[in-house]
Amino acid sequence: MLKRGYFSNFGGAFLPEVLTATFDELEQVFEDAKADPGFWKEYEHVMSTYSCRPTPLTFAENLTRHFGGAKIYIKREDLNHTGAHKANNVMGQGLLVKRMGKSRVIAETGAGQHGVATATMAARYGFDCTIYMGEVDVQRQRPNVFWMQRLGAEVIPVKDGTRILKDAINEAFRDWVSNMEHTHYVLGTACGPHPFPEMVSYFQSIIGKEVRSQILEAQGCLPKRVYACVGGGSNAMGLFSGFLNDPVQLVGVEAGGHGLNSGKHASRLCSQDASVGVAQGYKTYFLQNSDGQMLDTHSIAAGLDYVGVSPILADLKENGRARFEAATDSEVVAAVDLAMRKEGLIPALESAHAFARAFQEAAEMNPEDSLIINQSGRGDKDIFTVADAFNDPAWQQFIKQKAEQYNA
Repeated sequence: MLKRGYFSNFGGAFLPEVLTATFDELEQVFEDAKADPGFWKEYEHVMSTYSCRPTPLTFAENLTRHFGGAKIYIKREDLNHTGAHKANNVMGQGLLVKRMGKSRVIAETGAGQHGVATATMAARYGFDCTIYMGEVDVQRQRPNVFWMQRLGAEVIPVKDGTRILKDAINEAFRDWVSNMEHTHYVLGTACGPHPFPEMVSYFQSIIGKEVRSQILEAQGCLPKRVYACVGGGSNAMGLFSGFLNDPVQLVGVEAGGHGLNSGKHASRLCSQDASVGVAQGYKTYFLQNSDGQMLDTHSIAAGLDYVGVSPILADLKENGRARFEAATDSEVVAAVDLAMRKEGLIPALESAHAFARAFQEAAEMNPEDSLIINQSGRGDKDIFTVADAFNDPAWQQFIKQKAEQYNA
């Protein structure tokens, strides 16, 4: 970082004065924790005894044979507790909340995985919990809403704006301004004002630490490429962090939606619709028009339709350290189908963006090389969206019968 909270030209902390003291407190607690030799050990103990870490690295033998190119390995963050990488960051921030002595946590969520993880952490540590979720996402991720509520969280549908992730973030910040004395905002991705991008990446780096050792044990050498989907950027930063100083290609895959020329996508780092701006407390690439008004976004995956992106990833793009691509909705559905049928794996729609791009490139690579895909979450949460995409008649009949039962 060239200056506090910046990664080259990106990042910072553009805050209302009322939040300055709260962010200073958070930064100090985070710095103290990093300097405490026992903190990371405590964190690893929590994750190993409560959240199934280390998660395995699976050799995808059938997919490797199918494409006939590089050996394909899959980092299984779907086996993390609550079904996604989100628990890594959430449990880490929970330890910081305990250090600060606060009693309530709030969070935003898109796909619902971060919301479930936060509600789980709150239940474990005894915090009150409120989750903000765009009204559109509440409808398409109803199973996760059910679990958040059963875990004791209050789920508040956000009806402002486009009613998706960016609007949920706005509402969470409004709540924090009014309740900062006893409340911590568990931001779910490597975005937002400093120290969130660095802090979230710090906790997610457990992915990269594990997988680097695992691939060396399995292969005796580093992979040629690693692939991660990119919404805000937390799972990508987790994977990439293990290889930043190695000759390994880092590939981030954004939501191509209906295509980069359609106006219905969420690609900030590989489209012409994004430019550098300041919003939600930090500076990065945003999907915005020439007047700085945020554009509508679209993705089949609720967790990838955020209008901004991690300032750390923006820096990796600018300095050429990482490459960013996009996968369309149709490519993602095809990747889910292939992963299920060839390996018995059901990746989340978010994760399937990384699968889609890796599948496109695997056959062109040398069979002596290997690649890693981060399966950042499991796909059971997406059953309604996936069943609709597959146009499954048996599922449609099941839904119809259930609706008739409730309406009887």
